[in-house]
Amino acid sequence: MRPTPADPVTWNAYLAEGNATQARKRVSADVLLRDPSGRVLLVKPTYKPGWDLPGGMAEANEPPHEAATRELKEELGLAVTLHDVLIVDWVAPHGPWDDQIAFIFDGGTLNEEQAADIRPHDEELSEVAFLSPDRAGELLRSRLHDRFQAAIQALTDGRPRYLHDTRPIW
Repeated sequence: MRPTPADPVTWNAYLAEGNATQARKRVSADVLLRDPSGRVLLVKPTYKPGWDLPGGMAEANEPPHEAATRELKEELGLAVTLHDVLIVDWVAPHGPWDDQIAFIFDGGTLNEEQAADIRPHDEELSEVAFLSPDRAGELLRSRLHDRFQAAIQALTDGRPRYLHDTRPIW
């Protein structure tokens, strides 16, 4: 006999068993930040090659927007209010990685003082740079480059994008 909500202890154990067999998704949460001249912020991680958008991976049970703001605070000492979701991208399994949901949020435009004071605040970053969107796109690895270009389009036309492995679905 299947448990029912009438017996909360048994019901919760039943739900927990089902939950344990559900797929788990990795979640990344990056932020598109600009300076007053419209350049975008890139960061250079120490733990992987190349340049990246600021942000990072969500921790267990952490909402993506909170992961993004936490990462900005930890890595750049920056408290930012996120404005909108620009990108939601389902990333297929690749290499050693399972699938993932990747978000890019609009972090808005920093004022001149904030932009001038941006520096790495922990050992995960070696450099930061504000670059033109074209130059930033050239420095990003292929998968992130395509997601970044879609984020720039979403920012321009005010319409968020849902992607499947960096390719627009809608």
